[in-house]
Amino acid sequence: MQKKERFAHVIKWFQKEMPIAETELEYTNPYELLVAVILSAQCTDKRVNQLTPELLQRFPTPEKLAEVEPGEVFEYIRSCSYPNNKAKHLVGMAKMLVEKFNSEIPDTVEELIKLPGVGRKTANVIASVVYNKPAMAVDTHVFRVAARLGLSTNAKTPLETEKQLIKYIPEDLIATAHHWLILHGRYICLARKPKCEKCGLTPYCKYYQQQLKKEEA
Repeated sequence: MQKKERFAHVIKWFQKEMPIAETELEYTNPYELLVAVILSAQCTDKRVNQLTPELLQRFPTPEKLAEVEPGEVFEYIRSCSYPNNKAKHLVGMAKMLVEKFNSEIPDTVEELIKLPGVGRKTANVIASVVYNKPAMAVDTHVFRVAARLGLSTNAKTPLETEKQLIKYIPEDLIATAHHWLILHGRYICLARKPKCEKCGLTPYCKYYQQQLKKEEA
């Protein structure tokens, strides 16, 4: 199967089976989403959603967050992964937002990645979710699912995967496709034991076809 054909089948399946695909992080404004995405690095969305209500009640604006020391933020996020680093990143991010961006969340990946704690993946999430830009955030789920399906080929880094995906996904679908792949990886195409028996993408999946050949050999 040619790559272009594989993409077409996969996109068509997701459009039918998952017409609405959104982030599972809970937020009410761009600032809250940025805080949540920074916290979500190597941490589950479920855990982040448990932490953010109290955290954001205490620090509802970048100005409030910029006023405190990381140690105070740490107390609210101690059950998250890497709480020391994330506390420093959150305070640094808030200070830069206030000082350089007039407390507004930037709308370009180039400006977003200047913020402490914001890498390319986080910047792409904000650009796509908040500003509906054609940005493809590649986390561990997207990286794995893209490779297994055969949407990416020999990609060694998230950026390589990102470039291969946006080459074949229509621009108006890129933001949604990011969520398709994340949710599929989170609930079906699991890292250790993918639920191939529950997956409707097996006819177009490189990994599944390879597994069948192994069983037949």
